[in-house]
Amino acid sequence: MNQETVLTQQPSIERAFTVLLSPTRRGARLARLLTVAHLGAWGLPAESAAHIVAELATNAVVHGRVRGRDFQLGLAVSGGVLLRIEVTDTRGDRLPPGPGSGEAPLADEETGRGLLIVDALADRWGVAAGPVPRKTVWAELDLAD
Repeated sequence: MNQETVLTQQPSIERAFTVLLSPTRRGARLARLLTVAHLGAWGLPAESAAHIVAELATNAVVHGRVRGRDFQLGLAVSGGVLLRIEVTDTRGDRLPPGPGSGEAPLADEETGRGLLIVDALADRWGVAAGPVPRKTVWAELDLAD
């Protein structure tokens, strides 16, 4: 098998970053800061991604926290045109409403708008259950717009 064939059979993920963070407000803030730093180093726009990571990491801390278990942030760039953000926590029993569910917070509620922000900024997003006890909330941004 020649070198060219090997390269075409591998996934097109060009850059990837994954880190475990403590399920605290400080961990959520660090997730956003690390996203901005890595995307900046990769020469990619970071503003929308930073907002998405802030919301997903905060949700992992507030709704997905299990004492003694970290949450995971993952960033991956594919083909130079797609950024995938993944935040995985260990509360697979608490799934958020998926995209297009129509579930909106009441007007006087102080929380519950994070996924509305994700929905507005991401080109696609969703929730993947498992493996038990985990769940991953992911968002994708098209970079070639």
